[in-house]
Amino acid sequence: MTRRDWLRNTGLLALAGGAAWLGARRTASGMDHFTVTHTDAEWRKLLTPDQYDVLRQQGTEAPESSPLDHQFAKGRYDCAGCDLALFTSDTKFDSGTGWPSFWKPLDGAVSTASDDSLMMARTEVHCSRCGGHLGHVFNDGPKPTGLRYCMNGVALTFVPA
Repeated sequence: MTRRDWLRNTGLLALAGGAAWLGARRTASGMDHFTVTHTDAEWRKLLTPDQYDVLRQQGTEAPESSPLDHQFAKGRYDCAGCDLALFTSDTKFDSGTGWPSFWKPLDGAVSTASDDSLMMARTEVHCSRCGGHLGHVFNDGPKPTGLRYCMNGVALTFVPA
């Protein structure tokens, strides 16, 4: 290994480590108080490992991994953590991103918070009842709101109409 290779590799490792440190995930328990609460151990028992990672640890599922991305039947999308109704199929659209997307949540169903992890400014969306992380909202959606609620499918359950 040359000195140049060593310096490049060391620099890349430092950048990766810094990005990981700056992008450290918050836990949902560090957010506001919610009407549905459980201990960490209880959440781990109630949720699948993937649901726990997304809802309680602000994880993100892989794009194109959720069957809900291609679900367009009439129905409702509820929080997988507490069963609160969050979105309806009337506001769902195919964003082409690989995650279920909606242009509007049900009134009072979600709350938002600033998320500056991963060295970028985003708006996190979480369930207003249990605080579970659902995904993020972006300003590149369709009319009438112009918003794209980009949700993790594992954080949702579909209830057919």
